[in-house]
Amino acid sequence: MALEMKVPSPGESITEVEIAEWLVEDGDYVEKDQAIAEVDSDKATLELPAEASGIITLKAEEGDAVAVGEVVCLIDTEAEKPGGSKSNDESAEEEVKDEQDKKESKTDSDKAPAKTEEPSKSSTPSQKQDTYATGSPSPAAKKILDEKNIDSGSVQGSGKDGRITKEDAVQAKASMGTPGRGKRGESRKKMSMLRRKVAERLVAAKSETAMLTTFNEVDMSAVYALRKKYKEQFKEKHGVSLGFMSFFTLAVVRALDMYPDVNSMIDEKYQVKYDYKDISIAVSGPKGLMVPVIRNAENLSFRGVEDEVKRLAVKARDGKITVDEMTGGTFTITNGGVFGSMMSTPIINPPQSAILGMHNIVDRPMAIDGHVEIRPMMYIALSYDHRIIDGKESVSFLVAVKEAIENPEKLLMDNDVKRALEL
Repeated sequence: MALEMKVPSPGESITEVEIAEWLVEDGDYVEKDQAIAEVDSDKATLELPAEASGIITLKAEEGDAVAVGEVVCLIDTEAEKPGGSKSNDESAEEEVKDEQDKKESKTDSDKAPAKTEEPSKSSTPSQKQDTYATGSPSPAAKKILDEKNIDSGSVQGSGKDGRITKEDAVQAKASMGTPGRGKRGESRKKMSMLRRKVAERLVAAKSETAMLTTFNEVDMSAVYALRKKYKEQFKEKHGVSLGFMSFFTLAVVRALDMYPDVNSMIDEKYQVKYDYKDISIAVSGPKGLMVPVIRNAENLSFRGVEDEVKRLAVKARDGKITVDEMTGGTFTITNGGVFGSMMSTPIINPPQSAILGMHNIVDRPMAIDGHVEIRPMMYIALSYDHRIIDGKESVSFLVAVKEAIENPEKLLMDNDVKRALEL
């Protein structure tokens, strides 16, 4: 009996997927629940498991867009699992035959008389002759052109018969329009459905929102001090590291409480405000940028945020993140600092209205109480939709984040560090 395998629905509002890669070949025997393909939706890449054991017949090719519910392969559930290839006796006979063939081949080659090449008369040494071709460079000129990575064909020679002299090579300059000797190939690869959807959303964010970006800088000294003092205890007790993301997530939650317009969206003629904070965290996965969501971050402690960040990052890295886990955030945090970015203008993640960009931390001289001190500083950026967020709110929001990071013990821990870190 042939079982028809249809494309399951990866999530609400998704009507089609793309076959990214078949993990098996036509005619293979597959086991039930074995991953047979990777399929791309516009939100995630998911594995397609076999619904039964049997011989598979593929009905779609890699790159094909198939509708949810469409048949992509057949599985013959009555087919027997292959029990192996040839018997031991047959294999032994073939090995003996192969050895005999090799010995016979070697004997024949040993018997064959070796050919000796007689030196041709034309190869007899004669008087030295000028062998330079018309327009070719002299040895000295060739060496100079090679060092300059200039093709001799692009140089006009001034010597006899147009030969390129050393002086010609010295004066030669590479032309910006003349290809060098390096590789000039190119390749074409179809973007995944997820990558194409990300591209569409980024273009839409730039063209459909009144996006502006405001900047500030944060002194990370207080966070550094807390992490240095408590990170070992924190990891030993909770099994996760005390990272920067928990500080920034809770600082954002506090700032969103103070400036609720930043935690809102536009729905046609209406502004929709949320009384919960679902914080999207941009992470880099093998399939590109993914933005899983930390639900109800306002109810989480430092440990809770770090647990969620680790869980979602691992699932994104392993390609096991689900569509539901990347849907419905109300505000986004992205950290370009992990890649060395000093400053950037992050793009809003529609339909959200704002995104916070973190950057790398650099020791810089700062004026502190009339004295110059070296402090670990980070630039932060808030991109926002000016249609519903005014400049005053955006700047004040970013200042609130800055204040919380620079004074976390008071503003994020209620002056009780051990209680806040559950130590």
